[in-house]
Formats: sequence, structure tokens, C-alpha cells
Amino acid sequence: MFLIILIGVYGTKKHIINDDVNKGLRRILLEITLPLLVINSFSFSFDEGMGRNIITAFIYSILFMILGGIISYILLKPLKGEKKKILHFANFFSNCGFIGFPIINSIFGAEGVVYTSIFNMVFTIFLWTYGVMIFSDKLSKENIKKVLLNPSIIAVYIGIPIMIFNIKLPASILDTTKIVGDMTAPISMIIVGSILSKVKIKSIFKEASVYYGALIKLIVIPLAIYMIKLIIKDNSSVIDTIIVIQAMPAAAMTSIFAADFDKEKEYGAIVVFVTTLLSIITIPVIVKVIGL
Repeated sequence: MFLIILIGVYGTKKHIINDDVNKGLRRILLEITLPLLVINSFSFSFDEGMGRNIITAFIYSILFMILGGIISYILLKPLKGEKKKILHFANFFSNCGFIGFPIINSIFGAEGVVYTSIFNMVFTIFLWTYGVMIFSDKLSKENIKKVLLNPSIIAVYIGIPIMIFNIKLPASILDTTKIVGDMTAPISMIIVGSILSKVKIKSIFKEASVYYGALIKLIVIPLAIYMIKLIIKDNSSVIDTIIVIQAMPAAAMTSIFAADFDKEKEYGAIVVFVTTLLSIITIPVIVKVIGL
């Protein structure tokens, strides 16, 4: 995946991928490949245990996102200004889309993608409510509409009945959703590489606060959830999936929101760059710690 990121960097440096191409790739991923990956992941026989796991995934997603937010808020208290807001946003919102889905799929398979889809539902709700409030202190009807009509959320609306009622999709449709859905991983890594290629390398080493935030995001929060896993003695793949998702780097929306709200946009891009780069080391460590 890191090598695919480098392809994104190369493509952007060589002007093969410009802003318009990058925007087009994001739309393809968010509106086509990722929703089809989600729908395909729900295409297996439903049993009572899986139903309980989905409910558990929904509850865990809410609780552990809030827990991560609380940990972030407490540990970032020494910082001030807009950079503190960006780091808090980055700590609260993991890259469960561009990076999370392909990595979870490679570790847990279709079942993990289902739980990640539930997490992504909660992520999207928080993103267009609490996420907007972090930067603007207000919430609009337009943002609520974005939650309900988000393509990935619509894919969950479609996927859950397919699973619950054991609807057998034609092989041609299943194959199509799988082939196109599997494009999510390479496209997402190319997008990340394109974003990272525009960060000034020199500026990365001037921002010590970024590394402090990365420590919270990539190590402290997932390990805190792991400690809870040990306390409650839950060895399910549901909580393991949530731990790995929370170990993902900062969401790409960190830099996008920073730019949209005109809040230290270069700093936002650096946060995405540093957490993504460090996650190459930290994700395998977290996966090893939880025994996968």
C-alpha cells in the first residue's frame, strides 16, 4: 500500500494527476467503488450471531469514537488556537474510508468490512455534525442532509436487507460489485499519495505538535480501547476491528475541512501526511499487540 501511495506522489509530481483528476478520483471512490465494496460485503448468509455483532459494532463505534474524543480533548489541553482544533478533529476522525476499508478487508475479510461500514455510518453522522462544529461552532440542515444521503450510508441501507433476508444477488452483479469494489484500495492509496505530494517537506519537521497529536491518534487511543477489551474480556472480531480502525491515520477530511473553513490548511495537510506516514509502522504494531 505504501508503494501505491508513492505512485500517487509520482503521478502528481509528473502532473499526470492534477487537482481535477484528484477530485474525480475522490468522487469515484466515495460515490462508486466504496459503496459497491460495502454492498458486496453484506452479500453473505445472515445468522443470529451476526445480527448481534452488527448491533454491538454500532454501539462500540459510538462509544469508542466518543472515548477517543475525550482522550484527545484532555491530552490536547496544553495546546491553543486553530492547530488544537485541527489536531482534535484528526484524533476524532480516523481514515476509515480511504485507508481503513482496504486494510480491514485484508485483515478481517468481508465480516470486517461490514463492521467498518457500521463504523463509517457513525463516522459520517459525527463528521457532518460534531466535525463541522469543531471548525464553525454551528450545524446546518444541509449537513444533516449530507449524512442521510451519503453514498456509503445508502450502501448500508441496501446491504443490511440483503444480508438479513439472505437475498441472493445474480452472479453477474456480485462479480461486478466485487471487481469495482476492490478498486477502492488502489484508488484510495493514490489519492493519499497525491495529497501528501503537496506538503512542503521542510515544514513537517517544524511542527512538534503534529507528532504529539500523532502519538495520541496512532498509539494512545487504540491502546486505550485495547485496555477496555481486556477489562471486559471481549475477544470478538467486532472490537478488534474497531481497535484497528481507530489506529488508522487522520482522515483526509482533516485537510479538506481545514481548507474549506480556512483554518491553517497547510497544517492540516501536514497532520494527514505525518499520521499516514507513521501509521505504516504503528498499524502493524497495534495489530501485533491485539494478537491478530
